[in-house]
Amino acid sequence: MKLIFISVILMFVFAGPAFAVVNINTATQAELESLQGIGPAKAKAIVMHRDQKGLFVSTENLIEVDGIGQGTMNQLRDSITVGDMPDTATSAAVAVQKD
Repeated sequence: MKLIFISVILMFVFAGPAFAVVNINTATQAELESLQGIGPAKAKAIVMHRDQKGLFVSTENLIEVDGIGQGTMNQLRDSITVGDMPDTATSAAVAVQKD
């Protein structure tokens, strides 16, 4: 019984971080590196793309970043979000991405 209890507790301890969703519009390089398949180079590329082109309107826009392919997107799909963007931020991000 003690072994089952310890196993359940450990399951919750190690499963907690797996359910964290990272906002790619606000995440730091270190937070991006916590995602599976994202190392320092890809995290830096995401931050640079965001700084140069504006906020991501959709998580699917991440594929526009150098080094992010469809395989990486498939891995990340459930782990990332763009968060709740206010209308003005959405309009600005769309305007920047059209340029």
